[in-house]
Amino acid sequence: MANFSKSTVPQFSVEVYQNEFLPEGGREVNAIVTVASTGGGTLGGAPFTTASASPAYIPGRPPTAAVVIMVDCSGSMEYPPTKMRNARDATAAAIDTLRDGVAFAVVSGTHIAREVYPGNGRLATADNQTRAQAKEALRKLSSGGGTAIGTWLRLADRLLASADVSIRHGILLTDGRNEHESPEDLRSALDACAGRFTCDARGVGTDWEVKEVTSISSALLGTADIVADPANLAADFTQMMENAMGKEVADVALRLWTPVGVEVRFVKQVAPTVEELTDRRTEAGPRAGDYPTGSWGDESRDYHVCVQVPQANVGQEMLAARVSLIVPDREGGAPQLLSQGLVRAVWTDDMAASTSINPQVAHYTGQAELAQVIQQGLDARKSGDVDGATAKLGRAVQLAAASGNADTAKLLAKVVDVVDEATGTVRLKAKVAEADEMTLETRSTKTVRVKK
Repeated sequence: MANFSKSTVPQFSVEVYQNEFLPEGGREVNAIVTVASTGGGTLGGAPFTTASASPAYIPGRPPTAAVVIMVDCSGSMEYPPTKMRNARDATAAAIDTLRDGVAFAVVSGTHIAREVYPGNGRLATADNQTRAQAKEALRKLSSGGGTAIGTWLRLADRLLASADVSIRHGILLTDGRNEHESPEDLRSALDACAGRFTCDARGVGTDWEVKEVTSISSALLGTADIVADPANLAADFTQMMENAMGKEVADVALRLWTPVGVEVRFVKQVAPTVEELTDRRTEAGPRAGDYPTGSWGDESRDYHVCVQVPQANVGQEMLAARVSLIVPDREGGAPQLLSQGLVRAVWTDDMAASTSINPQVAHYTGQAELAQVIQQGLDARKSGDVDGATAKLGRAVQLAAASGNADTAKLLAKVVDVVDEATGTVRLKAKVAEADEMTLETRSTKTVRVKK
């Protein structure tokens, strides 16, 4: 695969896995696109580490990235009293993980959003002094008031927009439901912030709404998780900040070009999590559309592309789609092409060739179904539909076992008693810890790679 990367960014590659053969009259073409980003040009091929992710910061130079930490300080954070202390300690740990030269701020979130540090609509630049000042300011954090997450996000957006950087990231912690603004207000805030910064969201304890937290991470191309025990917040925040500090390239888009007569059925990320991207397409010229992927460091992700081609006769072949990775030029010039892959269609009368399902396509089709049936099963369980919940969660157990998704299988075993994983025969547990059910729901979209 040809590479088009500049020396100032990591090396990107695109690999396409598919069975290009179709029977006569066949129209659906599926492909798994693996995108990998390794060793930024600033490293000279050396092993990637967070500390070396960007050139050394020189005091007086502009910031290299910007991060805003949003901490829930609503009244519920006081119960138990250790929760607020754990949140302060976790935020301090995240601040300690900031790389020198990164612009940052801390926001206190209740029914309003308030700047905790540095204040006055500004961002501080991380160094030993500002990190110490920020941690001292955390002592002022106290709980009281309601929860209106949209206001937190809008303040974070304003602060992040003040920095002339490409990497803009948020970290959001909440322990309760978004009860002091309407769902429409939160959705409006997410729409306004989408594409402007990425955001990782965490729910602490068990009194928050999973779908609210996952909707934030989904809209803002971040991660979501549960921290059931507040004592584990510091380790989680440290890991989140380390991941954020490892990002080098922002606003990477998957550009899909299709010939005349080809229709895009769907585009979705399938690893490391399932994320629907189809409706996020923005037009990028004749028969081309961009799908956002957010910021990248040293990592690999898989995408499932499905297109419908015109009917053709045996022996014909065509380019079904061209997949390109592009990043905008910050000076306003043409987007930079990072790497590219091709999706093909070949019509054949060889039944063995045309009916074979590519292993990667089959695997990720199963992983996407796994995420879906877990959500459906848990929703059915909450509504009292025992038969529906048993059927869906049984299918989830079967899929998790078949694909080797051991982590999800363990989470399912806390919600159902597994009689036979091969057939998906299960019984709903009479009593399920709320944290176990919420963990399964929050992590239901996490996938595993194809077994070698």
